[in-house]
Amino acid sequence: MTGRVNHSVTSEFTLLGFSYTTQIKCAIFSILLLIYMVTLSANSLIITVIRVDHHLHSPMYFFLCNLSFIDLLYSSSTVPKVLEGLVVKRNVITFFGCAAQMYCALSLGITECILLAVMAWDRYVAICKPLNYHMIMNKRTCVQFAVLTWSSGFLLAVVHVCITLTAPLCRHSNIDYSSCEVTAVLRLACTDIRLREAVIFLMSVAILIIPFSIILLTYSCIISTILRMPSAAGRQRAFSTCGSHVTVVTLFFGTAMAMYMRPRSMISIKSDKILTLFYGAVTPMLNPLIYTLRNKEVKGALTKLLCRKIISKGQSV
Repeated sequence: MTGRVNHSVTSEFTLLGFSYTTQIKCAIFSILLLIYMVTLSANSLIITVIRVDHHLHSPMYFFLCNLSFIDLLYSSSTVPKVLEGLVVKRNVITFFGCAAQMYCALSLGITECILLAVMAWDRYVAICKPLNYHMIMNKRTCVQFAVLTWSSGFLLAVVHVCITLTAPLCRHSNIDYSSCEVTAVLRLACTDIRLREAVIFLMSVAILIIPFSIILLTYSCIISTILRMPSAAGRQRAFSTCGSHVTVVTLFFGTAMAMYMRPRSMISIKSDKILTLFYGAVTPMLNPLIYTLRNKEVKGALTKLLCRKIISKGQSV
């Protein structure tokens, strides 16, 4: 009897989302839809430009292409469901749909975390060991790094999802979020979840701290090398190649640490909802814009691509 009750309760969840007035929901929907469209367009454009322009066929842009692809998928794993919740009266998601959304968001987030550390290593080799750069960061090494990054993210996410969804969920099926967040789903458990929360917290800390420590170590070496450069122009050029990556790292790890490394006493559902929305919607939009605005090579490639499109359209007319 108990098993049947549990099964009926957890067969689907209701995502409560934002409890605002209709006018405010419409405003949030419009802004979020615009952000999502910009995210899809900007990341798709970055991927296209890097694939089309042979001048950008280097390790740095290979990893940037991976980053844009992650951001495109990550945003698509959560934002459409959030948009749906803003226009329907009851935003329902099945148990397996919730599991799939949780797994995709976690795996892509972990993959991006590791990828940013790999990108920092690439900048370290380029600046600190320039003569051996092409030998160390050859095509085979880049592919191996990419495979390791993606596989690590997708394997580690399995542990998070299993720990969360194997807890007996015998309370109401209302998730007070706009997506299937780990902490929100765990709150529905009818057993003591302190051990599960501790394991997830420790894993989250390790997943964030290890790549972040690698980034800090590589950039300490990079800065030391740059400061020893005799040419001011060389120092400026070296700093500019790292500027975009440092901005993205600060944005990503700052938001992620605020979400996953806070003490339980500091957790607020209201602030968590805003952080989750920022992390899932705004950050994937900002990443390609940061790289486009700060990178002369990407801007040049974009300009050439747009000019080519305009010329081809003019000739066809």
